Amino acid sequence: MLDPDKTVGEVGERGLVRHLISRLPAGPGVRIGPGDDAAAVETGELTLVTSDGFVEGRHFHRDWAPPRLIGRKLLTVNLSDVAAMSGAPRFAIVNLFLPPETKVEFVDGLYDGLLERAAETGVSVIGGNIGSTTGPMVLDVTLLGLGDALLTRDGAKPGDLLVCTGYLGAAAQGIELLQQGARLAEDGELIDTGIWTPNSAPSVQHCLRAQLDPAPPLAFGRALAEHAHLVHAAMDLSDGLSSDLLSMCEASRVFAIVDADKIPLDPQVRKFARARARDATSYALHGGEDYQLLLAVAPESLEGVKDLAIVWDMPLAVIGEFSEGPPAISLKRGERLNPLPAGGHDHFRSASRTAKLERAKQDEPPAE
Repeated sequence: MLDPDKTVGEVGERGLVRHLISRLPAGPGVRIGPGDDAAAVETGELTLVTSDGFVEGRHFHRDWAPPRLIGRKLLTVNLSDVAAMSGAPRFAIVNLFLPPETKVEFVDGLYDGLLERAAETGVSVIGGNIGSTTGPMVLDVTLLGLGDALLTRDGAKPGDLLVCTGYLGAAAQGIELLQQGARLAEDGELIDTGIWTPNSAPSVQHCLRAQLDPAPPLAFGRALAEHAHLVHAAMDLSDGLSSDLLSMCEASRVFAIVDADKIPLDPQVRKFARARARDATSYALHGGEDYQLLLAVAPESLEGVKDLAIVWDMPLAVIGEFSEGPPAISLKRGERLNPLPAGGHDHFRSASRTAKLERAKQDEPPAE
């Protein structure tokens, strides 16, 4: 075991690699695991490949989240991509670019969370790369999954219903709470409510967990593979409803109408919005990182999808419909219909997450 107080610069690349390899269990389908020039794994005829990562200061802050939760989320955001295509996750490759002064304790905590999430979802970590950087820290995962009847975002048809799983907005609210000083411990328990009173503790904890330890509908997404005829298109909600839905419209060449009153807003977000005289809908439309599923479902298939959702205890909401027209979105409030601009996350915008959310709120049609 390495001394957790030592830095990665002190233990060196080889020492850190040996240490991490010793922590990786062998998994099914792994012929050659980490330690050789490449891993060798058994995959099916169709292999899903996705990659996503975090840049320190942009996607995570070490003083905002314990390393265990960072590791869990690092794998989870990739799991969500595979679930959106109704695949089964199998193998992960982890790349870490660390400043030399990074403590071994942080890396171990990161792997605690990552390997915990991998064990929960049947994923084997089969290797990766470690490099040095002067900053910022970069954490990246490439995930391989298996699939057969895949769902894609380009199959929505005019007349399809727009269906959403779960509840939206809590992750965006969680970012604001972190900025206000709220914090979770390694085990996900609340240790500081920030500017909010102790009476708000359950709501604060709920939204922080939604941001720092999201729980995508992985099992439901995989179950859709056996019922692929029920769904024409699917994608995960990672950048925000307004942004991700536009991507589906562009891929499918359809127009979408979203009914604001039917968006499944997280109840805790409604509480915070009321307390600060804000419109909670903006958090769901533009906040991002909800990692729920957006589905295009033919009206005659809706009951079948609902039945499947009941089996997996998955909340489901019909929030709009697709029609013929140029790829764009309109937001319906009562009888009023207005264009809805994409206001979700964009890696190359220079503004902070909060500033982007506020700008999106200003662009949103006002409530009547």
